[in-house]
Amino acid sequence: MPKGVTGRRPRTRAALLAAALATYAEHGFHAATIEQVCERAGFTRGAFYSNFSSKEELFLALFDQHSERVLAGVAERIEALPAGEVTLRSLVGILAEIEPAERDWYLVTTEFTLHAIRDPQAAWVLAQHDARLRATLARGLTDYLARVGRTLTVPADELARLLVAIREGGLAQSYVEPTELPPGQLERRFLEPLLTALSEPVDPLDAPSSREVH
Repeated sequence: MPKGVTGRRPRTRAALLAAALATYAEHGFHAATIEQVCERAGFTRGAFYSNFSSKEELFLALFDQHSERVLAGVAERIEALPAGEVTLRSLVGILAEIEPAERDWYLVTTEFTLHAIRDPQAAWVLAQHDARLRATLARGLTDYLARVGRTLTVPADELARLLVAIREGGLAQSYVEPTELPPGQLERRFLEPLLTALSEPVDPLDAPSSREVH
């Protein structure tokens, strides 16, 4: 392999992903072309096909990148909480944070989801990526609730599905009526009572001792 190829490849891939997000958001997933993505990124079709086999594969790479970034950001903000601020309210505040750039991602992922609903193969593939996202979210929720002395009374995966539905449904309404419903408002208002209702305090006798924790 020529010297420098391994170093260039991640940069090429990152540039194609950034160009794809902007192109898909501007033109729509179906209308956008590989040529438009390549032109925006400043690469040839050859560079595209050395990294991705299709627009669909490129979208799924975007999906994984976005999921990992959002979940990692949530985890970092949770870890940064002082011990006295590890509460359900603090968790809700973190989950309710919506970046301004999220609108572009929402446009792209919503259109691909509609495509997947019509295409069984695309639906199957998207479901696998969704499942990985939910598994990470479910583990994080379970761990955080344990830190505040609570345990779920419902399956963590089902709660993760519900939280994703609230986020996606809330954003749909917020982007149509941003003044009436600012992004994250539904989460800030309802997630704390929801998480309280779907969990219960851990019996102190069942909780690990401080010696076991440390």
